[in-house]
Amino acid sequence: MNDDTKPEPHGLTRGLTNYGDMDFARYLRLSMARSMGLSGSLLKKPVVGIAATYSEFNNCHRLVPELVAAVKRGVLAAGGLPLEFPTISLGEVFLNPTSLVFRNLMAMDTEEMVRGQPMDAVVLVGGCDKTVPAQLMGAVSANVPAIQVVTGPMMTGRWRGERLGACTDCRRFWAKFRAGEIDAETIEEVEGNLATTAGTCAVMGTASTMASLAEALGMMLPGTAAIPAVHADRIRAAEASGAAAMMLAAKKLRPDQIITEKAVENALRVLLAIGGSTNAIIHLTAIAGRAGIKVDLNRLNELSDTTPVLVDLKPTGPFYMEDLHVAGGIGAVLRELKPLLHLDALTVTGETLGERLAAEPGFVDRAVVRTLEEPLQPEGGLVALFGSLAPRGAILKRAAADPKLFEKEARAVVFTSLEDLAARIDSPDLDVTADDFLVLQNAGPLSPSGMPEAGYLPIPGKLARAGVKDMVRISDARMSGTAYGTIVLHVSPDAASGGPLGLVRDGDRIRLSVRNRRIDLLVEDAELARRRTEMGEPGPARPKRGYARLYKDQVLQADEGCDLDFLRAEPQRD
Repeated sequence: MNDDTKPEPHGLTRGLTNYGDMDFARYLRLSMARSMGLSGSLLKKPVVGIAATYSEFNNCHRLVPELVAAVKRGVLAAGGLPLEFPTISLGEVFLNPTSLVFRNLMAMDTEEMVRGQPMDAVVLVGGCDKTVPAQLMGAVSANVPAIQVVTGPMMTGRWRGERLGACTDCRRFWAKFRAGEIDAETIEEVEGNLATTAGTCAVMGTASTMASLAEALGMMLPGTAAIPAVHADRIRAAEASGAAAMMLAAKKLRPDQIITEKAVENALRVLLAIGGSTNAIIHLTAIAGRAGIKVDLNRLNELSDTTPVLVDLKPTGPFYMEDLHVAGGIGAVLRELKPLLHLDALTVTGETLGERLAAEPGFVDRAVVRTLEEPLQPEGGLVALFGSLAPRGAILKRAAADPKLFEKEARAVVFTSLEDLAARIDSPDLDVTADDFLVLQNAGPLSPSGMPEAGYLPIPGKLARAGVKDMVRISDARMSGTAYGTIVLHVSPDAASGGPLGLVRDGDRIRLSVRNRRIDLLVEDAELARRRTEMGEPGPARPKRGYARLYKDQVLQADEGCDLDFLRAEPQRD
């Protein structure tokens, strides 16, 4: 048999270790595989790898082992061999300086393990904020047939007759505590009732947003984004995903056929319609960048102007993810958006999005998912701003903001770092009024803090105690998807790289115009040039070693997804 007629390697014969004798390599690999107690017949099956992200430093992933077991059942029932392997896991609140710094490291880990190990398809099991984007980034780069399984959101709890769910409610109660409305004993009691089950945050935070976008991209089985973590349907979805991975392997349906420019635009439409997290813009930009697709913030504005907000979940509404699940899930949202979507986009089922949505819709709770004709808000939840303060763009979640602050010029009150913010925000001597703009510098991707979710600057203590609930806040940081307020984020370029944000001084005037998509620093060019000369070279010292050095050398700005430059694909050409 010549090489042209040999069957393509599959299963454990894929990607053999090269010792200079490929027959020996196959013989050695299979002998080692037998040491795991696998039968000879199983060793001949197609292999589905399962990227498992269980970690005791990740509360969101407590039930990952149960999901992995279900995936294995699905693979075995479909005639394959499931092989679980670990990758980095990113527990959002357990990482320092912030999980975004490690997202790219996890993406590299995922990519290399998927590419380097013999598998015909991979099931990505994750859920926490940066985990799902890291897995999708790695899967796109490895380009092995892949399907996403998420851990699912927490269920809500009950406290003193009130329904609570992490983490919008945690911010609400912390604001009450800072304002002196509740005491230390009460806030500790609330702390014990915010997160009472396994799973990701119970609201439309970043984790839930990314799960929704994974379904909108076509990388997840239909109807599985919003299933609660502790619901039996979540386990059944994992089993079905294992079986689907076998189909993907047989059809050789790869991420580059699914994550296309049309699929990315569909995901942007869904992001805008669900009032999703601002973080999703960074993550979707990074995922698309791995496929050579550019997410243009000007195009985001065009889509936002024509995509209404349809979903009434916290932090912008009263409902939670468990309500979205029983209300019809992301499928209900997609059906409402159908006239605006690219229906020929392919999904992991092998069907197009249009074929998926052709099925008869089930029950939809219109209190949770509104119709396209009667939306919650006529325009999308996010908007990009440009101007002299943000030449490459900034993001405002207008769905979670106060419209009365959208057209405003005010004085800047500047904090030069997170440490400066922590030291002075509650000082009774802080020169600040409710009409000022709070500005935080040096919290972007090139700062020592690595772009944490610090853009949700607290209301200064003396104003909070006076009843102030919202102010315009501007930074190069991110904001949790569970947060709310009139907050301008992702100012690009960031202060640490020499962007105009780093030149703002106390008392400067800044003009915000959401209507005109503008944010401008009203300072003469000559004065800005003087300040720049006075500042000297921007940025902290280069780390001496390790991933921190690689990150500092390669990380991109927010408008490019904060990925590492050398990991992006070449741009797609028409």
